[in-house]
Amino acid sequence: MSLRDHTAAAIIDSAAAIMAGPGGAASMNEIASAAGVSRATLYRYFPNREALLQAMAATSIEELAARIADADLQGIPVEQAVARLARGFIAVGSKYTALVGHRRTDDHPDAETRLTEPVRALFRRGIADGSLRADLGPELLTGLFSGLVKAALEMTAGGRMGPEEASAAVIAVFLDGTRT
Repeated sequence: MSLRDHTAAAIIDSAAAIMAGPGGAASMNEIASAAGVSRATLYRYFPNREALLQAMAATSIEELAARIADADLQGIPVEQAVARLARGFIAVGSKYTALVGHRRTDDHPDAETRLTEPVRALFRRGIADGSLRADLGPELLTGLFSGLVKAALEMTAGGRMGPEEASAAVIAVFLDGTRT
């Protein structure tokens, strides 16, 4: 990783951490200070807040795609795979709470392929092997799962529950409603 990449990553991590705090707002000065860089350096990497948020969104997609790839979704039972997915989505989403409620994945060219398609494939497998209800198609299951994750992330962002509790709730509600 080059110094430039390292600096950008430090800024993004610091921005995510500081913006995940109470209130979620942070000035560019606060972000620069938290990252240990000058304001001028911050603006060289990210000329405005929107550019920083776009970089955070791209980084969150990369982190989530890596978690999905590492989860071995095809090599484990469907219920365990759903649990791994829920924990991964909640963990990454909790880190990037500043992005909750903002649809920024549309800008990432591989988001559908790297995030949504593995989930859909898991649900197709679950329907085929009988571990998930056949009357709920993979598209509907994907939408329901996404809705539960989004609601759980809003609760973690609001401080009403922690990531582990939110993950457990998503897993329980989803699996209880979709098992055969």
